[in-house]
Amino acid sequence: MAKLYVIPTPVGNLEDITLRAIRLLGECDSIVAEDTRTSGNLLRHLGISKPMTSYHKFNEHGVVEQIVRRMLEGQTVALISDAGTPAISDPGYLLVNRAIEAGIAVETLPGPTAFVPALVNSGLPCDRFVFEGFLPQKKGRQSRLQQLVTEPRTMIFYESPHRVGKTLAQLVEFFGETRRGAVCREISKKFEETVRGTLAELAARYAEQEPKGEIVLVIEGARD
Repeated sequence: MAKLYVIPTPVGNLEDITLRAIRLLGECDSIVAEDTRTSGNLLRHLGISKPMTSYHKFNEHGVVEQIVRRMLEGQTVALISDAGTPAISDPGYLLVNRAIEAGIAVETLPGPTAFVPALVNSGLPCDRFVFEGFLPQKKGRQSRLQQLVTEPRTMIFYESPHRVGKTLAQLVEFFGETRRGAVCREISKKFEETVRGTLAELAARYAEQEPKGEIVLVIEGARD
């Protein structure tokens, strides 16, 4: 029977993919990928050749019905993103939602995502946390930060390397200099690094040094 498999892919080290993910990628009828070139490199590494459909934030509304129709005709489809778990700050929600509405079975595999190892490695409390993803770039950014000032749980943000310095300066402005944080970059890659300190220390470091690679910011929640 037709099914949509949501399959996480490595955020860095290609060895992080699970045996089950490899099996299902090899067994499915077709693969829906955020970037077919990036995913093509992974599939070649795994020795898998399957028809691929490009599915990203700029075309998802145009192709989602076509993908759902294929599954209604009996195809099994695997959804992957460039790295990590689809729908977590990546395309995927719309397709999953439409598949469920159409009565198609959806199964999501556990697997790689950048924010979990960043959270644990930060040394900050991880029994309760809130994932914020990317902050609004302009409209609503300051109001969102203001809403988070009293958030008691550890907070997790994704950020682009060229905006890290500016974002840390804003976090100092809203959360104060002594709030603790961690800047985690290149999770599971060769140059993986976690820098810990107060927000003031982190803001001073990255004001002059723009980091490279994918960035996760982990910020201490408000204290009692």
